[in-house]
Amino acid sequence: MGRIVAIGECMGELSETGEPGLLSMGFAGDTLNTAWYLRRRLGTDWQIDYLTAVGTDTLSGRLLDFLAGEGIGTAHVQRLSDKTMGLYYISLKDGERSFTYWRNDSAARRLARDPALVDKALQGADIAYWSGITLAILPPEDRASMIEVLSQFARRGGQVMFDPNLRPRLWDSADTMRSWIHRAAAVSDLCFPSFDDEASHFGDASPAATAERYRQHGAARVVVKNGPGDITLVHAAGDLETVAVPAAASIVDTTAAGDSFNAGYLAAELSGETMRSAVQAGAALAGRVIGARGALVPQAVQVDDK
Repeated sequence: MGRIVAIGECMGELSETGEPGLLSMGFAGDTLNTAWYLRRRLGTDWQIDYLTAVGTDTLSGRLLDFLAGEGIGTAHVQRLSDKTMGLYYISLKDGERSFTYWRNDSAARRLARDPALVDKALQGADIAYWSGITLAILPPEDRASMIEVLSQFARRGGQVMFDPNLRPRLWDSADTMRSWIHRAAAVSDLCFPSFDDEASHFGDASPAATAERYRQHGAARVVVKNGPGDITLVHAAGDLETVAVPAAASIVDTTAAGDSFNAGYLAAELSGETMRSAVQAGAALAGRVIGARGALVPQAVQVDDK
């Protein structure tokens, strides 16, 4: 059995239902979204665990029940009595989302306070999956220890998968963000940057420039997402490839588009597909996810696109 450990922050999600004044409540977060879709795309040969920190309050307990009910392991979720979970609200306009967050007291900010607990969670794992949001919410000293633990994991033969998921509001400066993102890329087997964000915050002129920059900073392979546009790959040997993907049938809510793409890609690659085929699988899943409301869309994974 293979094992994947997703690392990050899960929050309570308040989202619009389409009826005025009526909201739905769920759980989501970028790495959790990917873990949730991976659980549905991979068979029983793979174990999916989640590494985070939550409170001891009722909402935190409901999250653990939710994760367990969805087949995601919770053995490495830390419980902190003096903290709680973050919360966010999604508003939509023409399928595009904007967010309001309440996360300053989030327990997940302390998920890497004890590096030994992170290392323990990764023992025996094949893949560690995390993101720039995970990195951003940690105090600087914990960012450094997290990268060191992941570096040790990689030296033991594990693979580190990283989505930069740039969120400048979580960082004290753009320079700080850029520096830490590159440090994280240096220990990564595979990075999933999004070109629009990378162009805005790193000044990349093209997806190929984004891919090359991540390679120069140590990433072994790169998949550059590009909204509805062509996706650019860099293979381990350094070869560049561009893959055209079909447009989504409809766009209702772009929440978790990138997260679900990553899951579809990884599930396909772990099932033996090439990088090109994995891109197509990721795009197919993401296309269905953005055709419905919310981050976690059960009907999106009821079609076998492998």
